[in-house]
Amino acid sequence: MFIPLGDDNSRRRSFPIVVWTIVLLNAIVWYLELAHGERFMASYAAIPLEITRGVDLTTTQYLSVDGHRVAIPQGQGPEPIYLTILTSMFMHASWMHIIGNMVYLLIFGDQIEDEMGHLRFLLFYLLAGVTACFAQIYADPTSIIPCVGASGAIAGVLGAYLILHPRNPVRVLVIRSLVIIPAWFVLGLWIVMQVLSHANEAFTGGHSGVAYMAHIGGFAVGFVISIVMRTRARRRPRPFFHSR
Repeated sequence: MFIPLGDDNSRRRSFPIVVWTIVLLNAIVWYLELAHGERFMASYAAIPLEITRGVDLTTTQYLSVDGHRVAIPQGQGPEPIYLTILTSMFMHASWMHIIGNMVYLLIFGDQIEDEMGHLRFLLFYLLAGVTACFAQIYADPTSIIPCVGASGAIAGVLGAYLILHPRNPVRVLVIRSLVIIPAWFVLGLWIVMQVLSHANEAFTGGHSGVAYMAHIGGFAVGFVISIVMRTRARRRPRPFFHSR
């Protein structure tokens, strides 16, 4: 197990205002979740069945897990219910969930924002999050389990980082040791773990509570968009000038 703690951002040219704004919004929504409880979270979480059927589940649903009947709280969602695809991106299920996501965003998001520019990064982040949500819905379209978290959008950031800064050194905590590892290894291992975990659940029928398909979908968007960005940058003609 390894935990990224930081990277080399000495080449960053601008303050990551969008990244910090996203962190602030997530913190505000987390406070609202703590203040209003599970029903509030269920109201604004993305529930695959609600999205695929265009309905708003407002009463408690029940799910059978290992022979046990488990209650899934529901609440009145926004109108239209499809807005939960966006609102769910700023919600989290636990302290560790939000802290882990925000740490990854702060470490890897600043340089991607610097590379893309503030507005483009914001649009990119939202696109990755929306795509991640649809990927999870596609994997389990009739699920009544609320999906929350910024990890799908952040996975897009990780995919972009892998392409744009593959050799950048990342400080990683491995057990009790702090080591420096290139980004391509850290992020490559991360996405491989997501794919293997999803495959394991698909074959065994298990459910860990982690939306692995959202991670994979978000990462794929960031990966592809960054390849296009790099290709276009290389094709730009250099200005012609006389030296003297």
